[in-house]
Amino acid sequence: MTHPDTLSLQDFWPWLADHCNCILRAGTPDSILYDDDDFFWRFTHENPNTLLVQVVKGKRLVGEVFIEPDLVSSVRITPGEKEEVIFDLMADADGEEQVLYYFVMAHGYNVHEPPAAVTRHGRLH
Repeated sequence: MTHPDTLSLQDFWPWLADHCNCILRAGTPDSILYDDDDFFWRFTHENPNTLLVQVVKGKRLVGEVFIEPDLVSSVRITPGEKEEVIFDLMADADGEEQVLYYFVMAHGYNVHEPPAAVTRHGRLH
């Protein structure tokens, strides 16, 4: 059963890549990457089973997060501070949910946005 404030990773990932200019922070329970005016976020694949998010300044890698899609059971959406929205990539471990990865965005997920309105070249918001 899917909670109204959850998404599948398959729905979330393309939206996230299209809204990469809206990422404020990203990380795991053990690490965090912060956005900066001089940084940009790059989305790629390490291999067919691993998604990769990198923070880059010019040509220099600042940090990266490897995401194993097979471990992600859902993406939970919760309000953060002020206008921030938190997207937790969840896993089921022994019947309990745990956060594997997270993205803090400047705005929420617009489920009513038509797919044709989204470009793959990064829109500014």
